[in-house]
Amino acid sequence: MSEDSAPLVSVVIPAYNAGPYIEEALRSVLQQDYRPLEVIVVDDGSTDNTSGVARPFGPPVRILAQPHAGIGAARNAGVAAAQGRFLAFLDADDLWTPHKLSRQMSLLADDESLDLVFGQVIEFRRAADGQVAESPAVSGLVPGAALMRRSLFDRVGWFRRDLRVGEFIDWCARARELSMKSAVLPEPVLRRRIHGDNSGVRERDARPDYARVVRAALERRRERGR
Repeated sequence: MSEDSAPLVSVVIPAYNAGPYIEEALRSVLQQDYRPLEVIVVDDGSTDNTSGVARPFGPPVRILAQPHAGIGAARNAGVAAAQGRFLAFLDADDLWTPHKLSRQMSLLADDESLDLVFGQVIEFRRAADGQVAESPAVSGLVPGAALMRRSLFDRVGWFRRDLRVGEFIDWCARARELSMKSAVLPEPVLRRRIHGDNSGVRERDARPDYARVVRAALERRRERGR
């Protein structure tokens, strides 16, 4: 499939104080062997140089700035601005493997009934001396490992804005309730960075949000059973 006939993939990168990491994240997107793509960095009220690091990349990277509103609101803002028929997400401190998009787009092109493709995830930690420790690859229900049709997102709806963590788990639960058809690649597509300012660490006091996600799913199930 030539670039002229291939569908546009919109890549949404929510970023909050991601200055130390976002350059590497963007390079992992721009080094993909799939085109065409657009990259939307949503600067969610950063107080560091996040936008300053991202801005010199130029097209196809563009920056949206908003007051700090949280991860769900940042993802939603990126999707609202996206023009592609396919949506991908990457957290600003994580990295894609080189053939991530092309492998997933191949599956979606071969099966029009397929809504979303995940892949394997490797977690890594980079020490001060540059040494990198990696985990084994595992299937990951995380946004950076997914590529979806925009039509699926439109059916499921927006990410919840009232959750500081767990917004993607909530979204996936709603997608499955609508009989989402998904597949999982047997190869790594995402390298997830572990560091002292991961959102799970920064938002540790928001962990009750996971219980809220579970309760909401149970309530929807009860409503369907009536």
